[in-house]
Amino acid sequence: MTMTADAARTDMHGSRPGGAAMAAVHVVRRLREAGDWQREMDDILGTMCRKMECQRGILFRLRELPGEGFAQSVAAYWIDPDFGGELASPTVIVQSIINSDSLLERLQEDERQGKIFSGHTRDLDGFLRADFEKQSIKSFLSVSVFAHGHLWGTLAINDCVAEREWTDEEEATLHIIALAIGDAIERSPSEAHASEVIRRTMLQASLDAIIVIDETGSIIEFNPAAEKMFGFQRSAILGKDLLDTIVPVYYRKGYASGAEYMAGRGAPMVGQRLETVTQNAAGEIFPIELTATEMRVADRRLIFGSIRDLREKLQAEEEINRQREKLHQNEKMAAMGSLLAGVSHELNNPLAVVVAQSTLLHEFAGDPQTKVRAEKVRAAAERCGRIVKSFLSMVRLHPTEQAETDLNQVMRSALEVTAYGARSTGIIIDTDFADGPLLAMADADHITQVVANFLINSQHALAGVTGERHIKVRTFRNEHGNPGFSVEDNGPGIPEAIRARIFESYFTTKPVGVGTGIGLSISKSIVERHHGSIRFEEAQPNGARFIVQLPAIAGGGATPGEGPARSSGLRYALVIDDEPDVAASLSDILELMGVKSRVVASWTSAADVLNGHMPPDIVFSDLRMPGISGIAIYRELLGQQPPLAKRFVLVTGDMIGAKAEIEALPPQQRPHILEKPFSTLDVRGILSTVADEAAATADNGAHI
Repeated sequence: MTMTADAARTDMHGSRPGGAAMAAVHVVRRLREAGDWQREMDDILGTMCRKMECQRGILFRLRELPGEGFAQSVAAYWIDPDFGGELASPTVIVQSIINSDSLLERLQEDERQGKIFSGHTRDLDGFLRADFEKQSIKSFLSVSVFAHGHLWGTLAINDCVAEREWTDEEEATLHIIALAIGDAIERSPSEAHASEVIRRTMLQASLDAIIVIDETGSIIEFNPAAEKMFGFQRSAILGKDLLDTIVPVYYRKGYASGAEYMAGRGAPMVGQRLETVTQNAAGEIFPIELTATEMRVADRRLIFGSIRDLREKLQAEEEINRQREKLHQNEKMAAMGSLLAGVSHELNNPLAVVVAQSTLLHEFAGDPQTKVRAEKVRAAAERCGRIVKSFLSMVRLHPTEQAETDLNQVMRSALEVTAYGARSTGIIIDTDFADGPLLAMADADHITQVVANFLINSQHALAGVTGERHIKVRTFRNEHGNPGFSVEDNGPGIPEAIRARIFESYFTTKPVGVGTGIGLSISKSIVERHHGSIRFEEAQPNGARFIVQLPAIAGGGATPGEGPARSSGLRYALVIDDEPDVAASLSDILELMGVKSRVVASWTSAADVLNGHMPPDIVFSDLRMPGISGIAIYRELLGQQPPLAKRFVLVTGDMIGAKAEIEALPPQQRPHILEKPFSTLDVRGILSTVADEAAATADNGAHI
């Protein structure tokens, strides 16, 4: 007896009642036990289709494709291997196809509403009929799969053998399996759940504050970075209006809610990256960078704000600007130093002539009146020379070189540099110096700079004072024998509120253009390098007093220049200088001291200059001359006539320029230095030093 296909199917259904229900039970159990539902899906579809006697089972996924709308893609499918060669794979349907087919558009809307889609292919038209016929589908049944509250996709089965009417049991079975798949998706760490975990992790781990508000302005998200930045607890601020919490009070006027504030009036914040200000729980206003984005979630309009605290960035920028300004000031000081060095060098040559000639005029003048006038000229010229030397000492860029230094002399040098400013403004300077030399181990140039800074600050402080204005300069030894000095004025003093900051770099209370704010900072640094202390005291009844104390040194010392005059033992000198007046003045001073000299205006070679002449006991050479330098001459003598090189004196008014060249030589080979403008005392000291070294060398040779 032969049976038709429909009869055979009817017989099967009749012989296996409840097959659909059994399929549902089996699939639901398997999905609940599965660690990863996706890996099990092909087998689950196969089991379901066999139980329900279908040839195809498909799990469709509804996804959004950028620029293409939505696409219904295939997440998993099963085809009965008995029909594998005849049945085509499921088709991916993109939004563009849906938009052009009214049936597909209606079907998409029905899927969102969870309606069943079932029937026979012959009853369809358009894209679906052509597609189903190509895949040999006779009957179809499809239900929606929902996960996380949204349409995730659809679950479909197809009969590819004959048309059939789907029973209520089969529809219910497919619904149950779709619900089980949706539940598995929600429990799974994949897909939307993974996206939710990633979103939550990013929200929690973000270094920027993230705040989300709804269309009413109420805060619905507040991440840990926002808690730290604003000082509000998440639980306390959720539900509150943005306008009443983190928006500064003066920005709230005219706005009904935080959402309206973000939308703005003519200058919306949404969709912008901008710098503005906010306030924290303590009411502190601070700058931020805000990026606000509008989002649509279901039917809700949300505003997502990412906030970055700009306080550290602005502080860093301010520090960079301070450092840039500091560099600019250093460059200005270096440029001023170079300019001052050049001017000083040019002044030193005529000053050397004035000092020498006034000394000679005083020495040979026949009447007392001329002697007095010559002495006044000489004293003034020497004072000019000391002022120039003091300026040069203050701009010399060299590390601390400590030696026995008379602090009384340091104070006098600083006063000579700054005295004009005091005299021209009617400030009276009183001095109280310790008796005799007050010796300290110090760099005279650097300590002079400290005293000059104090004196200049006192002059600035007294600028607006009426009545008598005084600066008192004092040197002393404390009860422990430590030498020190102080500079005091009767100005307005320093307010107590800022006394702790007066030694900070670039902190100043002076008007713009009057001070840089680095004088006291530099002074403190210099004193500390000398292992000394510097402090401020309030003077009585008003004013400021700065006190410096330096470590004591063992033993005493003689004041420079003290001691009986004696013959140097040197009889003949060679003077090399392209400035005739300077050379002649030095020659005249040497003549006074019993030293004959020969002047050479230019140098060719040691052989040319020395041959045929009496060998000199001492050589004086200018540092800067056309065509050759004094250092080059010294190096030549050092190589050809070492004994004469030991009696070589470099004459210069540019110690800054000469320093690097001199220090390039080994310490034991460095020449003697005579700085312009030189006095008779300076020349006598050089003659004495050279004579002593020559005598010591002769004694050593005799003992060998």
